[in-house]
Amino acid sequence: MKNSFMKIMVAICVLLSTSIHAQIKNAKTEKVKIYGNCGMCETKIEKAGNIKKIANVDWNHETQMATITYDATKTNQDEILKRIALVGYDSDKFLAPDDVYDNLHGCCQYDRVAKVAVKTGTQTSANTEEHANHNHAETQTNEATKVSQLDAVYESYFSLKDALVKTDGTMASAAAKELLASINAVKMGELKMDVHMVWMKVLENLKKDATAISSSTDAKKQRDSFDTLSVSLYELIKVSKSDETVYYQFCPMANDGKGANWLSKENNIKNPYFGSMMLSCGKTVETIK
Repeated sequence: MKNSFMKIMVAICVLLSTSIHAQIKNAKTEKVKIYGNCGMCETKIEKAGNIKKIANVDWNHETQMATITYDATKTNQDEILKRIALVGYDSDKFLAPDDVYDNLHGCCQYDRVAKVAVKTGTQTSANTEEHANHNHAETQTNEATKVSQLDAVYESYFSLKDALVKTDGTMASAAAKELLASINAVKMGELKMDVHMVWMKVLENLKKDATAISSSTDAKKQRDSFDTLSVSLYELIKVSKSDETVYYQFCPMANDGKGANWLSKENNIKNPYFGSMMLSCGKTVETIK
């Protein structure tokens, strides 16, 4: 009887594993250690790591080992472990923020393994200076990359906004295609952790709205998607910031009288929901610097 039960359980596990791989395209599976204690940890770790049809995390609290299956064309192990670290759980690659770890429930506060930087020996002052300058230059280059790839997204959005101000559906469609290309070009792994988390949250909506606008030349239909697109971009630009001051503006008449927002590089109101019909209708509700 016991042997029969074990066989059934094994069959169920195999079936579930097969189902996960079937849902996730280009599936790659890896095992990695994630520190934690209990069933509550398991729930939080798996929830943070899982993305429907993109990533699945199966964590065992007894062994502290996680089986991670993911679409290698859309994410990677580092991105998954970053998300898990942000909810309080260390891995051998990423440490959770101290304040997040401290706020874990008592039963979830595992023994943290000290991570000490490896010492490579004594360097001469000349070598040390050269190394420091090299690292500084490399850091500046990396930071510039992180900023520039999102700047392309923002600039495409502003071009789209300007086209809707002119009620030019053809120009708006072309700008939305550029926006979609800029979105698809973003390398999530190069984003700062806080920006990465928001990007993951808004990505699908950004793609959906940009696709809808690019697929039409009807300004009225485009404006319906521009409303929700602007909300997603607002969430993103709040954490990533832009080199320029950006104004979050609001029109109370848009969206059938429910009101709608948009982002602008100008404080002067140029309404993308009505264009020349009510060009100055609206106000600036927030300045983002």
